[in-house]
Amino acid sequence: MIEMINENNRERVSDFFSKHWGTTEMVLSSGVYHCDELDGYVYKGTKGEIVGLVTYIRHNEEIYEVISLDSVDEGQGIGSSLMFVIEEKARGFGAKAVQLITTNDNLHALSFYQKRGYVLKSLYPNAVEIARTIKPSIPFVASNGIPIRDELLLYKQLS
Repeated sequence: MIEMINENNRERVSDFFSKHWGTTEMVLSSGVYHCDELDGYVYKGTKGEIVGLVTYIRHNEEIYEVISLDSVDEGQGIGSSLMFVIEEKARGFGAKAVQLITTNDNLHALSFYQKRGYVLKSLYPNAVEIARTIKPSIPFVASNGIPIRDELLLYKQLS
């Protein structure tokens, strides 16, 4: 079941980020965000636990930006369902596009988004180096051995 993040579940959202990310803070070239304070949606499992969530910001009437997307059980359609909800919400408000930023090492995310119609729009070389000045806990190398350096902006035009 998908439900909007609200005051009734915001503490659980904060706990989810702390458990899975170690913090609620996300540092991107588009800004510094506290994900537990953003708009978004949770995907609840059979016992009511959060098994996925998505947060976003609205830059203007035309562009929504996904700040975080998480799924505890990959390959179950949770991430796809949450992205569908965000895209439908954006369309409903007349937005022309949804965009997001990921890092160069995140091959899984790059594959996931491109399969869903997102295209690479911009490259921000060494953006993670700048982000580390704000959030020093960002690792230098990902678990797959790829150095974490650059940010990639992915973009999907909405019809």
